[in-house]
Order: sequence, then structure tokens, then C-alpha cells
Amino acid sequence: MDTPTPELQTMPLGLYDVVQLALLGAGFALFAYFVYAWTTRDEVSPRYRPSAIAGLCLAGVAMLAYLLLYIDWDTGFRLEGEVWVPNEEARSTEGTRYIDWTVTVPLLTVELLAVCSVAGAAARRLRFTTMAAAFLMIVTGYMGAQVLSEGRDTTALVVWGLISTAFFVYLYVALIGAVRTSMPTMGREAAASLRNATIVLLSSFGVYPLIYAIPVFVDVTPAWFTAMQVGYSVADVIAKVGFGVLTHKVAKLRTAEDVVNGADTHPEPVWSSHVHKSDAVLPELARVSPSVLSAVRGGVTPADDGRRPGDTGLSGR
Repeated sequence: MDTPTPELQTMPLGLYDVVQLALLGAGFALFAYFVYAWTTRDEVSPRYRPSAIAGLCLAGVAMLAYLLLYIDWDTGFRLEGEVWVPNEEARSTEGTRYIDWTVTVPLLTVELLAVCSVAGAAARRLRFTTMAAAFLMIVTGYMGAQVLSEGRDTTALVVWGLISTAFFVYLYVALIGAVRTSMPTMGREAAASLRNATIVLLSSFGVYPLIYAIPVFVDVTPAWFTAMQVGYSVADVIAKVGFGVLTHKVAKLRTAEDVVNGADTHPEPVWSSHVHKSDAVLPELARVSPSVLSAVRGGVTPADDGRRPGDTGLSGR
């Protein structure tokens, strides 16, 4: 096998702009998701908040990674006539991407597992093994794509790609198993949202090995290089933003289910898609009287129950 690796090369004006817009667009999308994750983190109960925190962390890391990617791309070329030519400061985009993924991909597994029903020692074990598998999947892929496949020999690219695939397969099996175990324990809407979130995540994961394999089969021309950068950027947005929004919905629905079932409290009403799922139930109110708590869960407020506005029933009347 004798094809070049995807190094920076002279780029026509149009293709250079496409890569720049892909990096900028992905960065803006991740910034928007970071703001969304920050402002909505308290919409879910502490039981599912690790999912929101993981999403917030990975959004921040990915946003900064795309800022670096954009700066490297913007400063790494000089315009000569109708083409952009790499200058002495030019750096490959792949290294920054792999550093980003070594942090964010393990966090994606945390984000998903935190809204599943696996608990206790089994949850800790599954979280550790999936995070380790995700990390090793990225590191071994980096070894093949950047460290050991220099020049035109792609043998290392294939060998390390197969090693990375082994961790990739384990990750699929473990995450699908956790989701299938969890779905029967939650309501229909939450289960459907969890299924959709898993499909989005695992489908987007499948894009990366396809792009990784491109240098094995074709010469990486400027057009192919552009397609790879656009593909990576789109997959990142889907895997992080699309998946994160769906996972947050699962966390909200499960929070509402726990409140309605009396298994937990939440200081504010839970709404999803403009549908009221549960009322606010404070811990001190939950301790007062099962009948009062039941009334609140059913949408009957203390004022509806004949009490004066603002009278929560805590006075012992």
C-alpha cells in the first residue's frame, strides 16, 4: 500500500474557504451548546446531573479545540495568486482533533450512562471500562494516523486501525447493553428518547473510522482533505450537540418520572417540548404529608386545596 497521509498541502481558494467555514461553524455550534448546557444544568435532578456536567465539560473542551483549529488554519497559509500555500507555521489539524477526542469521547460515555439505570458497583465498573475503551480507541487511532504512518507506507495505518476497531466494537456492545437494560425501567417517552440518543451517538461514531480509512484507498488530494475536515466537523457537532440535547431530554423526563412517583423531589416544574411533566416539589413539602405531596404531583396546588395563597400547609393547620 502506497498512498500519502493527509498532510497540509496547497489549497485552492474555494476548498480553503470550505474548511475554514466548517471549523468556524462547528465551533459556533459547540459554543451555543456550551451556553445551553450551562443554563439548563439545574433542570434535572442531582441523580442525573452528572450527565449534564459531562456534557458541559465536553462542550467546553471541544469549543476550545475548534478555536485552536481555526487559529492554526487561519495562520498556517499564505495566499499566492489563486491558491493558499502552507507556510512555516502550518500545522496539521489531526493532532488537535485527537487531543480533543481523548477527552470528549470518554465524556460522551459518561453522559449516556448517567441517564441509564445501571447503578452501584455495576455502574462504576461499566463507566470505567467504557471510558478506558473510548480513550484507547482514540489513542491507538492516533498512533496509526499520525505517529507511525509517516511517509507513504500505510501498513501502520491499517494495523493500528484494526486495534482501534477492537475497542470501538467493545464500546458499541457495552453501551447498547446498558441502554437495552435501562429502557424497560423508564417511561415510554424517556425510553424512546434514550434510544434516539444512542442511535445518534453510535451512528456518528461510525463516521470517524470511515474518514480514517480514506488514506488507505485514495490519494489525499485537496478535495479529499476538504471532505475529511468537513466530515469530522459535522460528526463532532452531531455526536456532541445533537446527542447532548437528546440526553438532556432523557434526564428531564426521568426527573419528572421520579417526582411523580414520589422517588425524588425537584425545586421547579419540569417541562419538555412545552408539555408539563411534573410540578415543583420541595424536600420540606415532601416530608409534611403524603396527601399534600400527592396533590402537588397531580397538579393540585395548596391554593386549589382551599388554603390561602402562599400557605404551604407547613403551619400544621
